[in-house]
Amino acid sequence: MQATKTDIYEEVIIAGFGGQGIILAGKLLAQTAMLSGMETTYMPSYGAEMRGGTANSMIVITEKSIASPMVTKPTSLIVMNKASANKFAPRVKPNGLVVYNSSLIDELGQIDGSIDVLAVPADDIAVELGNLKIANMVMVGAYLAKRGLLAVDQAAQALPYVLAERYHKTLPINIEALHRGAELAKGTS
Repeated sequence: MQATKTDIYEEVIIAGFGGQGIILAGKLLAQTAMLSGMETTYMPSYGAEMRGGTANSMIVITEKSIASPMVTKPTSLIVMNKASANKFAPRVKPNGLVVYNSSLIDELGQIDGSIDVLAVPADDIAVELGNLKIANMVMVGAYLAKRGLLAVDQAAQALPYVLAERYHKTLPINIEALHRGAELAKGTS
């Protein structure tokens, strides 16, 4: 049964380590939801380290009012590294979705059998496109296509709002990465 806009209540955690673009990916997802007319909250969390520490973003997307920005049991998880997969994958709600970076994660371990799992070789695709830093956009594109709540084209339109102006020259490759992730997800449906 297709979800109608009035019963959408999506709680997402995007997790990885510092330097993987976790915070930017969370901002993009929230901005995309906003531009789509949805209610959304976005709450980043990261360690004191500039790179290499843990980072995650919690995003809530709905048509209703949002009581709290905290996400403890997500309906969807976008995970970039093994340590974050170990921490967050067991928390995903039954019938949820886990999109994981199979370039760095070989297996997810014990998760509920009802959870939809999508392996995305995000680092490999990003390197193929010419910039490892866009692996986060590959993952967001895959999530958007697999979940079907928001469109990849909406994310591409939201990207200039969340990407610092000095990086706007990278918009084309970031948008290409979104589309490559989406194509991969559509190919596995």
